[in-house]
Amino acid sequence: MNRRKFVKKTTLAAMTGMVGCDIVFGSVIPESYVPLLLQDPDPFKLFDKDKEMVVLNDKPWNMEAQAHLLDDRITPSKYMFIRNNGLIPEDTDITNWVLTLDGESVKRNKSYSLQELKSRFRHHTYQLTLECGGNGRSEFNPPAKGNQWTIGAVSCAEWTGVRLRDILEDVGIKDDAVYLAYHAADIHLSRNPKKEPISRGVPIGKAMQEETLLAFAMNGKDIPLVHGYPLRLVAGGWPASASGKWVDRLSVRNQVHDGPKMGGSSYRVPCNPVAPGAKVADEDMCIIESMPVKSLITYPKSGAMISEGKKLNIRGHAWAGELEVKKAEYSIDFGSTWKACDLEKPVNRLAWQHFSANIDFPKKGYYEIWARATDSKGVSQPMLLPGWNPKGYLNNACHRIAVKVV
Repeated sequence: MNRRKFVKKTTLAAMTGMVGCDIVFGSVIPESYVPLLLQDPDPFKLFDKDKEMVVLNDKPWNMEAQAHLLDDRITPSKYMFIRNNGLIPEDTDITNWVLTLDGESVKRNKSYSLQELKSRFRHHTYQLTLECGGNGRSEFNPPAKGNQWTIGAVSCAEWTGVRLRDILEDVGIKDDAVYLAYHAADIHLSRNPKKEPISRGVPIGKAMQEETLLAFAMNGKDIPLVHGYPLRLVAGGWPASASGKWVDRLSVRNQVHDGPKMGGSSYRVPCNPVAPGAKVADEDMCIIESMPVKSLITYPKSGAMISEGKKLNIRGHAWAGELEVKKAEYSIDFGSTWKACDLEKPVNRLAWQHFSANIDFPKKGYYEIWARATDSKGVSQPMLLPGWNPKGYLNNACHRIAVKVV
């Protein structure tokens, strides 16, 4: 919160309403002072999130869902994870907001207002899977630095916007175009206006895909501020860091983009397997592109109690980056044997797919249900943790829930 502007614009009556009772001596509160109760905003109210969401960090804000919260086919905003690298933009002036296209490989620089984007270009709507590259980081050993995501940094919302390809064709791109980089209105943690918290992007081939959008709506409404209002890039199937929020400038580069969070170990993994804890030279690191095959059991909640003799219906989602999921299976004997789940086709390319199964248990006792997906190239999830990497990216181990039959 910008506290000075907050105090200037907020009346004592409004602050009283937020506190929930009279502010005794409120009339003599110093002009630049914010009551303690309002200095640390409730993130669930601030971002309209469910109380079961888990806050991992508040500087910047990072928040994840739990598996059972992600049961909806289309992820509602209240269950969508938050991954920020900087501070959320303040005082967005939509009347003067513009998106600028520039870079070494555009034929001409050009700017668009939001209304121009909406009125000049055809609208497209897709369900698109976004997953943080570090989803599952908490399982790596030795521990990897960064937010200790478990399984909830993934979503599949319905995004509406204009195709990035249409904008690029409108400005014209040169034959030497290699990369599309985004720049945004978020604020560096230092509040230094010359520093960008993050500036990543995608190769030009990904930028030109049918489903790569400059989105202005999510689930049929304006994108919530925390998820990128008024405009964000959505490049489904790739790490969510490629889908920049609050985008106000796009640069068409004649080289791989070199902005903040593009080098070192940021969103990069060893090109070849390394020993746990090993140091890896920059030249031996590769940028993460398509995310690996993965699945998530969303019903029932882990710890469920089932009556003996009754079948248990499970359901969940599976996704595979740029690929399609061809098979989903479950195991109740710690991966010794696997049985097929019913698997639906994706609504559109890059949307997650829904699976379900009815499970019989042989007798009373403790069980674990494991889920495993296989992509269209025949690659399956590993049963346990995949290869270690310095930042704990790309953990696509089988999701597991505990069940007791009583």
